[in-house]
Amino acid sequence: MLTLEMMPPLMFGGLVVFLLIGFPVAFSLAAAGLFFGFLSIDLGFFTPAYLGNLPFRVFGIMSNELLLSIPFFTLMGAVLERCGLAEDLLEGTGQLFGKVPGGLAIAVILVGAVLGAITGTVAASVIAMGMISLPVMLRYGYDMRIATGVIAASGTIAQLIPPSLVLILLGDQLGRSVGDMYAGAIGPSMLQIALFILFIALVAIFQPHRVPPLPPEALGPRGWPLYWRVAKGMVPSIVLIFLVLGTIFFGIATPTEAGAMGAVGAMALAAINRRLTWALLRQAMENTMRLTAMVIFILVGSTVFSLVFQGVDGALWIEHLLSHLPGGQTGFLIFVNIFIFFLAFFLDFFEIVFIVVPLLAPAAAKLDINLVWFGVLLCVNLQTSFMHPPFGFALFYLRGVAPKEVLTKDIYWGAIPWVCMQLVLVATVILWPQSVTYWLDSGPKVDPSSIRIEVPLPDMPADDAPIIFK
Repeated sequence: MLTLEMMPPLMFGGLVVFLLIGFPVAFSLAAAGLFFGFLSIDLGFFTPAYLGNLPFRVFGIMSNELLLSIPFFTLMGAVLERCGLAEDLLEGTGQLFGKVPGGLAIAVILVGAVLGAITGTVAASVIAMGMISLPVMLRYGYDMRIATGVIAASGTIAQLIPPSLVLILLGDQLGRSVGDMYAGAIGPSMLQIALFILFIALVAIFQPHRVPPLPPEALGPRGWPLYWRVAKGMVPSIVLIFLVLGTIFFGIATPTEAGAMGAVGAMALAAINRRLTWALLRQAMENTMRLTAMVIFILVGSTVFSLVFQGVDGALWIEHLLSHLPGGQTGFLIFVNIFIFFLAFFLDFFEIVFIVVPLLAPAAAKLDINLVWFGVLLCVNLQTSFMHPPFGFALFYLRGVAPKEVLTKDIYWGAIPWVCMQLVLVATVILWPQSVTYWLDSGPKVDPSSIRIEVPLPDMPADDAPIIFK
């Protein structure tokens, strides 16, 4: 006989079965939720009226203005991916840094950060840099594993650096503002870029033959024509980043409004470069439609699953399971990050955010963990889902555009040092929470006990004053 305590683990097992059968994740979530929902009604764990909350939840998703920022930021990235901005940035910056050992790899890292900040998508960054930089690196003697690793890793910076879509979804699932999530991610983003550059610098010092400088004939013309090309690609990008992120940080615009402004700005940049065409807009809008529909369907499916899961006290089961781990907060964080790391071998980051994060948030809150810091930490960890073999999507993107002489095993082996650096960043954020919270606590401090609110009292008539009725 099934009991209420048996239902939460059975729901997880049932979800795994649906996924193994080959159902899409969104439909697997909904199917598992509805199956166990009807079973719970039959067993008397809750009444049919409980499932009446489902339409209200779905309506809440569809009317959530925050989720409107997803298609706006996606459209912005899709337009910029096709307007040639990446090519200008990579070629100009590569020529600027290429005269020193490792300079081209450092240029790829810096351009990856800029593209991540203006597109928010890994695919756009990896594909663009793979098509432009990889042939140049291989032609002039770069180690194949270094070249493939730096391109794939630099593309994943888009997962962490604002305006990352992952941060938007994590903020929504954790109940925290997107502005706080973006502010919290500033420190880890800078640390990650510094780690990547430090690695290339060490390789350039101890093994310079793996990252040789470009020959003079590959550097192009020196002087103003080169600098103008770099400025032409960089300055509009920085202006767009400021308009999108600055308006969010300063409270001038909501993420949805900033995303809409970013989409318009991306089309303006494409028009300035004389590359704004109907074909470009059509492709960008089709990609935006596909991604947005996928996100919404997964979110609706996860809502069905989570409603039934809460109805059978699944949240209490997870909270009890995770809050009683040895080591308190530290033990919880270590377990969660190991769990997320291995889960990312098999699930996409969208699926992890919608399925796992809502179950972890109550336990984290009970352990008095800052949920913004927790969300940024998970985002850092989720970056590895794009990098670790054999299912890292960044590796798939790179394999699709890499020349035939680049072997798949070299792409996989080349990714391992960068995955290790991402794990070092995970440990750094755990051991140094201020890397996230500093940007949240940098505002003016007010002691609540020093605040006095005095309300003036109205003039009252004297006790012996006559009362006049009119």
